[in-house]
Amino acid sequence: MSYRKFKGQQLFDGYQLLDETHVLITNTQGTVADIVPLKEAGDNIESVDGIITPGFINCHCHLELSHLKDVIPPHTGLIDFLCSVVTKRGFDAAIIQERIAAAEKEMYENGIVAVGDIGNTADTATTKASSNIQWQNFVEVLSFTDEKSADNFNHYQNVAATLRTKLQNAPLQHRTTLVPHAPYTISPNTFRLINDVTKEQLISIHNQEHPAEDELYKTGAGPYINFFKIFGLMQSPFPVTGKSSIRSYLPYFTNRQQVMLIHNTYMPQEDVVFANEYAQQNNLSLIYCFCINANLYIENNVPPLQQFINNHCHMVLGTDSYSSNWQLSIAKEIQSIQQYFPAIPLATILQWATSNGATALGWQNTLGSFEKGKKPGVVALRTATGTAERIL
Repeated sequence: MSYRKFKGQQLFDGYQLLDETHVLITNTQGTVADIVPLKEAGDNIESVDGIITPGFINCHCHLELSHLKDVIPPHTGLIDFLCSVVTKRGFDAAIIQERIAAAEKEMYENGIVAVGDIGNTADTATTKASSNIQWQNFVEVLSFTDEKSADNFNHYQNVAATLRTKLQNAPLQHRTTLVPHAPYTISPNTFRLINDVTKEQLISIHNQEHPAEDELYKTGAGPYINFFKIFGLMQSPFPVTGKSSIRSYLPYFTNRQQVMLIHNTYMPQEDVVFANEYAQQNNLSLIYCFCINANLYIENNVPPLQQFINNHCHMVLGTDSYSSNWQLSIAKEIQSIQQYFPAIPLATILQWATSNGATALGWQNTLGSFEKGKKPGVVALRTATGTAERIL
């Protein structure tokens, strides 16, 4: 059998950083054979400029919004941003497909091997059907009122069925599940419908991106009222609970789900403690996904990452969409985290981007680390420039 051997400035195995005296050995298709000391590696070693790392896991993206690149300006604030996404996403179908394909190609080339991808439509199916990236498709349900919850839910079930059908012969394994969009778009009965069909599944929800989200549940007022007006609603359609959003919606999930909380930009310490304790007591698993460049793009703010580390949260990374980021690059996410949180060790951030992400998406047996028999992709990462390229 033929082998390839790689040596970089450092080698990250999915859990720890090893120095330049370690060599990664794979077969020519990329399946890991071993990591050995340089003195035992023999000849024909390929020197790589940068850190050698397993392929990146992008746990949160909206590939279908790739046509919105450069359409919504940075720093609008979340409410205006959401209004823009709703009112500006209509483009010619050919352009949408062209931009989806270009974004998928960009992610593949910069080392992303698996994506947790949000969609309201099946627009991404054509590109995914021939993609060399693995996709966890989150078909995102929106339904503001109980009155329309059944009809809306059935619509998104049909979207999910279309994706499953179109991707059944794809070269890599894909999964498709229904998920709620956010606490400010899901009525009580819609939450219950989603809970019923997602037993023991991985789901995601946008969580506490803005202080107005908590205000909405505590008082029924706040800036989200302007967002609702786009849909003909003059007041909040949701029950006033007097509690933060996560304390209001997390109890809807009772079926041993893995719940990926996205963004968490304005999630206070007391809600992290509540969420973790609630999950432990009710057989849920929580994953905290951070998309720091999207937070900077929309709000020019960053989540308190050290708080989540201190609370032993399972942390992963995402890029969000081209409507809210300058690029779809986990390498750039790593660079920004290093810039804003220099005390966090690089190995910790890389684990979020690789093995933690693979575990979150349920592909830890094949992706996320350089362990014998896995085929996680081989990536060269240059942290100084925030660039990466897939080399195998």
